[in-house]
Amino acid sequence: MKSAPVVPVLLALCLSLLPAKARPAESPAVWRISDGTRLGFHDILEDLENSSLVFVGELHDRPEIHRMQLKIIEALHRRGRRPLAVGLEMFRKEDQKALDDWVAGKTPEEEFEKIYLRNWNFPWSLYRDIFVFARDRGIPLVGLNVPPEITRKVAREGFAALTEEERGRLPMVTCRVDSAYMEFIRRAHGSHGHHGGDFEHFCEAQLVWDTAMAHRLVELLEARPDHTVVVLAGTGHAWKPGIPDQIRFLNEELTYRVVLPAIQGRLEEESVSPRDADYLWLEF
Repeated sequence: MKSAPVVPVLLALCLSLLPAKARPAESPAVWRISDGTRLGFHDILEDLENSSLVFVGELHDRPEIHRMQLKIIEALHRRGRRPLAVGLEMFRKEDQKALDDWVAGKTPEEEFEKIYLRNWNFPWSLYRDIFVFARDRGIPLVGLNVPPEITRKVAREGFAALTEEERGRLPMVTCRVDSAYMEFIRRAHGSHGHHGGDFEHFCEAQLVWDTAMAHRLVELLEARPDHTVVVLAGTGHAWKPGIPDQIRFLNEELTYRVVLPAIQGRLEEESVSPRDADYLWLEF
């Protein structure tokens, strides 16, 4: 049996011992939208970790996007500049104890998977690695979503139809959005005909989602002001006119960054602007 070549082995060892700044540059994987610069993944981490919130948008059924989300969570946790938490569109606020028990290691995976599927319609396998990483590192997981019957009721009858109990702490929600967000909602309305109701009500339902999740995040950061919260949500909630805009209305002092995945025909360098996101993830 031939022995491994000495020079390549030594070279690999030496490179692994170099500080990060002295290592060969990464291939560009991320596009900084503000100035059109292509960057390596590690080039954006300092900016992300200095923010109170890092929104990482997703298409729910795309495993490569969930790997991107996990890579960001892993990197920020490893750097350890600020304690980390993960906010989840996939879980309702009412199931927060189940998330706490999972992170504390009290719930077997088979049991937790059933709780997850009670909250979310997409396969556990798509998100499993994220949930397991958070559990194994003791990273708090926070449910952000509202019960689906609330948004369904708003989509059918409008926000005014909610009872005082159903509203909770939500302010009055009306369909007042900018033109870009209005166009997004019109496209979404066309693909969600099963909600029923008219367009105005559907628009209010979308804003209920964004507003409720923003309130939950503000509450979280009031309790944990030293944390960075990585928010995993669909691109229609994670982009700046979604939850981030509602955050801005509630607390202008909270800083955030938005990372969206490049999606052919939808989110591309030619079509995305700084009003949509801060970074576009190009390579998976």
